[in-house]
Amino acid sequence: MLRLLTYLAPSIPAAFFRPVADVIAAGTGVEVTLSFEQRISGPMPGDENPLAAGTADVGFMCAPSYRWQRERLELLPVPVPADERACGRPVYFGDVVVRRDDAAASFVDLRGRRWAFNDRNSRSGWFCMLERIAPADPTEYFGAVIEAGSHLESLRLIRAGLADAAAIDSNALRFAGRNDPSLRDEVRVLDTWGPFPIQPVVMRSTLPPAVRHAVRTALLRAHESVGDELRRFGFLRFVDASPADYDR
Repeated sequence: MLRLLTYLAPSIPAAFFRPVADVIAAGTGVEVTLSFEQRISGPMPGDENPLAAGTADVGFMCAPSYRWQRERLELLPVPVPADERACGRPVYFGDVVVRRDDAAASFVDLRGRRWAFNDRNSRSGWFCMLERIAPADPTEYFGAVIEAGSHLESLRLIRAGLADAAAIDSNALRFAGRNDPSLRDEVRVLDTWGPFPIQPVVMRSTLPPAVRHAVRTALLRAHESVGDELRRFGFLRFVDASPADYDR
């Protein structure tokens, strides 16, 4: 049995990961279970870490989590978004979103305003913002800093007038807009950060080599069997990635 764990739902719909689990099961010939951790975008030092503990085998996580523990993880093929800005590359963006009627003309106009973010382990929602405001502390730069728990909740807070802005994973934003067309009438993209390498797909490096090879091959061929399902969630296929892509 292989245990697949994702940290990216619900911002990336949970249903996206079911066909991924299915192709891994078909490619390896073993049962694949699927579980979700929705509190964080991936484990950082001090967090519970199922991959390190050996209670999960394959994971979808945000880049900061992969960087600090890459010695014990093998990087697997990663998804390519259908986003035209990606130009067929496995990259994504942080889209800074405000209400459509907000007067802000640039990111600097958000100083002193209410900033929402998904969690402190997120590349797009947290670390990107820290880079833009450095050396200022978020609590000094913004009037309020609100931990929403997910990109979707950050969007809800903005739409409800309970937050002024957030940096949203571009794939999560595109799918949310497809699922709820009224979103486009209520919010706008103020700024775009990136591109960044897409969130890594990883596997415990202690798994048998034959299993690791079978998982890798299954992902690279996923578009042949579940291509329609991938496209339904805004992705085209899986391609190889390099650890060097995640050096920063």
